Amino acid sequence: MADIAVYGAYGHTGQFVVTELRERGHVPIPLGRDERKLRALGPEARAATLDDLDRALDGADAVINTAGPFAVTAGPVIEAALRARIPYVDVAAEIEACTDTFTRYAGASTVVVPAMAFFGGLGDLLVTAVMDEWTAADEVHIAYGLSSWHPTAGTLAAGAVSAQRRAGRRVRFTGGRLRYHDDVQPTLQWPFPAPLGPRTVLAEFTMADVVTVPSHLAVPEVRTYMTSRAASDLAAGGERGGAPETFVVDVIVRRDGSERRITATGQDIYAVSAPLAVEAVDRVLTGRVRGTGVLSAGAAFDAPGFLEALSGHLTL
Repeated sequence: MADIAVYGAYGHTGQFVVTELRERGHVPIPLGRDERKLRALGPEARAATLDDLDRALDGADAVINTAGPFAVTAGPVIEAALRARIPYVDVAAEIEACTDTFTRYAGASTVVVPAMAFFGGLGDLLVTAVMDEWTAADEVHIAYGLSSWHPTAGTLAAGAVSAQRRAGRRVRFTGGRLRYHDDVQPTLQWPFPAPLGPRTVLAEFTMADVVTVPSHLAVPEVRTYMTSRAASDLAAGGERGGAPETFVVDVIVRRDGSERRITATGQDIYAVSAPLAVEAVDRVLTGRVRGTGVLSAGAAFDAPGFLEALSGHLTL
């Protein structure tokens, strides 16, 4: 049992994380700026701004940051974690925020795992697992088959910050680096396995996997795709509600004419981020982690074992 601080605990994903921690026997310490919202999360809750995190993290064994935009929150929470000498995990999906974390905290004295969530973390684990003994590949393709996508307020806020940082341009990972452009976004048919089957997807619907995967694997081309319906839902905004989406994450890796494929299915992209983040913290605290500093999911953990631990939430 460990005491785990959760910054942004009353947010949509934060509440899932708090619940997951309790179910696994840990004691969550809910953190956030809104004292009224925190009261509902238990007596361990502590109100804290980004400028007042040292007191809030006192006695915590680790911290999970679920509060976006991560371009704003990641730096201060990581700095506080470093001062407290405790591990840091977040659920960021913002490409630029994740890149900033890898750049700024590469030499951190504790473990820092960004993007430990549906976008960024899960894809990286799947790629790492299917590559197995391969340490390099020619290209990685990650296709997201979401039945719908009704975003949270946090997702929309984070997306707005990312769009502003890019000046409206799109981003791709090609030639071994991130490149920004304003080309017309292509569509294509992706051959998802049954029962989903072929679906129209937006190509170059670039997610945090383009940061996590090449952070530890030699892959010059990483491309991600999103079903058109889900992308349209996201663009329309609106309130999250009703039945959560189902998802298929279909990964194809190619090298020297050979191809490997792995697929994961499940439901609710926000809810599944909780066991991803909590499993990561549990493994770090029990010594099942490979190194210190900034590590992606695939670099930090035994990918097949990690995915097996998520069998109650994912089907491979």
